[in-house]
Amino acid sequence: MSETLQIRDHLLNELETGVRTSEVLIRLIRPEDWSYRPQGNMRSLPELVRHLALVPRSDLAIMQEAGAEEAGEIEVSLDGESDPERLAAALRENFELYKSYLVSLTPEDLLNRSTKAFYAEDSHTQIQWQIETLTHLFHHRSQLYNYLKQLGHELHFSMLYM
Repeated sequence: MSETLQIRDHLLNELETGVRTSEVLIRLIRPEDWSYRPQGNMRSLPELVRHLALVPRSDLAIMQEAGAEEAGEIEVSLDGESDPERLAAALRENFELYKSYLVSLTPEDLLNRSTKAFYAEDSHTQIQWQIETLTHLFHHRSQLYNYLKQLGHELHFSMLYM
C-alpha cells in the first residue's frame, strides 16, 4: 500500500473514532435537553446535533464542488429530527458515504485533484479536504461534549477516545 493510502486510512480511522464517539454522545441526549442553547448567539442543541450528523455528507458535497443550493439542501435535511437514534444513524450513514468516496480515489487523485468550495477563493486537494472534514467533525463533537457537560451529564474525556 502506498504511503498516501496509508495516510488516507489513518485519517479515516481517526474520523471513524470521532463518528463513533459522537454517536455515543448523541445517544445520551435526554428529551428535556433538546431546548438547550448556551447563549443566544450560539447553536441550540438540536441545531448542533443535526449539523454534526451532516458534517461528512455536507463536507463531501463541498469537496465535490456542490453549489450553495445543494449544500443548503443537505444542511436542512435533518430539520425537525430529534430522535437520538435516528441522528446517530444519520451520522454513521453519512460517514460511510464519505468513506466510500475517499477509498474510491487513487493516490494521485488524493494528492492532486483540486476542488474549490462555492464559498472559497482557493481550491484544496482531496487529502486537504479530508483533513478539513476531520477537524470539522471533531470541533462539533467537542461542542456537543461541552453542551452535555453543561446540562449535567456525567462525562469523562476518556469516552472521546474509546
